[in-house]
Amino acid sequence: MDLADVALPHFDNHGVFEDDAFAALYGLIDDADGIVLAFPIYNWAPSAVAKSLVESTGATGDGRRSAWFDKVVTFVCAAGLPHSYMATGALASSLMMDFKCVVNPYVAYVSGRDWDEDMLGADRAARLEKTISVHIELAQLLSARTYTSDWEV
Repeated sequence: MDLADVALPHFDNHGVFEDDAFAALYGLIDDADGIVLAFPIYNWAPSAVAKSLVESTGATGDGRRSAWFDKVVTFVCAAGLPHSYMATGALASSLMMDFKCVVNPYVAYVSGRDWDEDMLGADRAARLEKTISVHIELAQLLSARTYTSDWEV
């Protein structure tokens, strides 16, 4: 789902849960074995929209359970410069520690320098292919897991 086409309200820990966009996004994430999050990097961090998606669909209370528990998560990032390749670290840590996600260690990070006109360079195209292949393999291997997670320390 392209968040540019969805008017997900800002996370407020209340009204967002009554919105149709929230219900659709929550359902997609909750039903998925794995999630590929593709987002831009701004100021050495994932976009606010990506973080708002995780905050809203990860929130619990009033009978809600986080949609993110036990998901395989892969990052595909677009950035202006190649210097922010570690910008996903905080988000990855949160997904792993809070929701027991398995975060794919292969990140497809593409900067403006990785394009030849409208074609992705061979190195980055190969990395994207490997990133998605690892994502699929992890999701398949973990689909038979016998545990489920919840809030736990």
